[in-house]
Amino acid sequence: MKLYPLQFEPILKERIWGGEKLKTLLHKPITSNITGESWELSTVEGDVSIVANGEWKGKSLTELINSFPDEILGTAVHTRFGKQFPLLFKYLDAREDLSIQVHPNDELAKKRHNSFGKTEMWYIMQADDNARIIVGFKENSNAAEYLENLKNKTLLSILDDVKVQSGDVFFLETGTVHTIGAGIVVAEIQQTSDITYRLYDFDRVDANGNTRELHVDLALEAINYNKVEAKKSYTTNSNQSNTVVDCPYFTTNFIPLDGAISVSKSGESFTVYMCVEGSFEIEYNHSKIQYIKGDTVLIPAAMNAFILNGKASILEIYIS
Repeated sequence: MKLYPLQFEPILKERIWGGEKLKTLLHKPITSNITGESWELSTVEGDVSIVANGEWKGKSLTELINSFPDEILGTAVHTRFGKQFPLLFKYLDAREDLSIQVHPNDELAKKRHNSFGKTEMWYIMQADDNARIIVGFKENSNAAEYLENLKNKTLLSILDDVKVQSGDVFFLETGTVHTIGAGIVVAEIQQTSDITYRLYDFDRVDANGNTRELHVDLALEAINYNKVEAKKSYTTNSNQSNTVVDCPYFTTNFIPLDGAISVSKSGESFTVYMCVEGSFEIEYNHSKIQYIKGDTVLIPAAMNAFILNGKASILEIYIS
């Protein structure tokens, strides 16, 4: 196949809690003032990413993987997952609080939905003053206490409320009750899954006066009722891949790029770069492609040597 860095058309999602920062901060072509999500790389059924650049423009990510599984996914990823793209990449703009929710693990998701579970991580790209998220319980809890507080509309009193700022990272294992609070823009990396159990939605109604569906019963078996430590600390050494999250589903590194670095890959996994600040270019095969804040690029696994150059903060994601 013709190898080069692949970019994809953003899949834009209106959400009751969305805003306009995906346009003003990340240059996404939104046309609505309630755009909550830009799906950057997806093979979720009905939302498959389409190549936006180069020779393969107009082809879907699924088509490319079916034709060139080793070259796109990598030999190890192809062996492990078949011709499935195992991750989903998004940017989110929370103008208002998201619903309080939880995601099932692989076992439960497979049994109920024939799907992957949804382990995910958030990189906070921008946060208004006093913006906060919810991650897990303040103290170890149980189903009875949770249900009692849900019934009394006091659920927030037993959940852990954390102030955030740009650069913060949170790793959310399946079962962690969570929400992104108002005034936050997030880069999200997760397993390929769109399964969310909504526990509480602040009694909101949409433009037609309807509330959104809750999944209280489904969530009971999915929730981890123990206190969790979701915030991740990491180093920020310039021109290096600083490990942020290393889990069975993905590895995410933080690269503070200042100048040029040569990158070599083994061919076992694809690599994804998300530009969370600044700008940079990828030099490969005598050509240079420019990227700015909000861009996401898929490096096919067979593209195993290239140069990153610029001044940027970059998330580097692959499967190890």
